[in-house]
This record gives sequence, structure tokens and C-alpha cells, in this order.
Amino acid sequence: MAENNKNNDETQVVKHQQIGHKSLLQSDALYQYILETSVYPTEPEPMKELREITAKHPWNLMTTPADEGQFLNMLVKLINAKNTMELGVYTGYSLLATALALPEDGKIIAMDINRENYELGLPVIQKAGVAHKIDFREGPALPVLDEMINDTKYHGFFDFIFVDADKDNYLNYHKRLIELVKVGGVIGYDNTLWTGSVVAPPDAPLRKYVRYYRDFVLELNKALAADPRIEICQLPVGDGITLCRRVS
Repeated sequence: MAENNKNNDETQVVKHQQIGHKSLLQSDALYQYILETSVYPTEPEPMKELREITAKHPWNLMTTPADEGQFLNMLVKLINAKNTMELGVYTGYSLLATALALPEDGKIIAMDINRENYELGLPVIQKAGVAHKIDFREGPALPVLDEMINDTKYHGFFDFIFVDADKDNYLNYHKRLIELVKVGGVIGYDNTLWTGSVVAPPDAPLRKYVRYYRDFVLELNKALAADPRIEICQLPVGDGITLCRRVS
């Protein structure tokens, strides 16, 4: 019996490692409880539809998890955001969460290097009646951000910015976004706990991409904590999200 229990425990560990990228909780059962009790029952139908479509995509690991989508939707409402930006769109689950929370005249400038993925979710976004809020721009974000920096119209323009893009550019993004978000506005950086690898020992058996980006995430976390222009709150939601409120 003890051996069976040990095997069951090992099976649970393996299972958690397989799905744990989007939950840092050490119990799959607890994470499932959160989803089934607090997330899925109130998840808007368009978000549910897009989540199920995305789950069939080969890169579905890139998507924002449902509990984080719920969090973003609530956050946008709490800060009464109207002008927002999103770097890294994928199929648009987090984008949809934001768009549904914005007022009718709210706007999102959304950037991603892959329009094809965005168009996978676009029919759902259109059916939800929020496509008019989204200005999608295909291509690298840095040149667009530099253009905004050179246009004083965008200085302090955005209420909320969500970043879930290339981790090796997070610091480059931050240097620009801090000028574009308003004082009192919020920037959210996703994946700042990076599958928990931020506390892994140097010889830990990490996947190649996890190991490659870990140093960039560690550098970002250190820089955000030392930036006097913001106050931060790092939360273990999804793969870790750090909220930065601009104070100066």
C-alpha cells in the first residue's frame, strides 16, 4: 500500500510539472478548486470560447491562464482604465479580458509579431462586440514605442499596460513604457516568477528556453524593485505577475 501511495505521489508530481507552467501552486487539486469554484462559473462566454479554441493550438502554453484573465479583467475595472496597451497578444485571451472590461469608448493598442495567431481569436473578439476597441499592430514593439516616445501626445497617456512578450526585451520595454503610462497608472509584467525557476539552483534540470530567459527575468525583477519611479506588487498568479504603479 505504501508503495502504491508513493507511486501516486510521483504521478501527481509529474502531472504538476507538466501543467505547472501556468500555476505556481504546489497542489493541482487546489488550483482546480480555484478554477471550478471562482473562475469558470463567472467566466464570460466569449473568454470561455477563446480559451477552448486556444487549448487546441500547438503553442497553447503561451496563453494567459483563466484565473489570470479574471484578475486582469477585474484590475482594469478597479482602476477605471480607458486607454491601454498590450505587448504580446497570441490568440487574444488576455486582450479579450481587457477589452470586455473597458468602457465602450476604451481603446487598446495591441502589438504582436504574429497576426496569424491573433486572427485565430479575432472571430470570437468580433462576436463579443469589442473588436472596435482594439488597434492591432503586427511587428516588433520597440520601434512603435520609440515613435510614441517621440510624440508628446503619448507621454503619460496610458492607464494600463500589460506585457507578455519576449522576456529578453522586458527591460527595454520598461525604459519606454514608464514614460508612456500615466502617473498613477499601472504596468503589468507577466511571467516574473518564470515557472518558479527564479529560485532554482544553478544545476537544476530546466528546459532550455526556461534556462535561457531566467537571467532576463531575474534582471527585470531586480531592476523593478530598485526603480524609484514605481511601487510594485509581485503576485503568484499564473506564472507570476508584477504590477508596477507609476508614482513619479
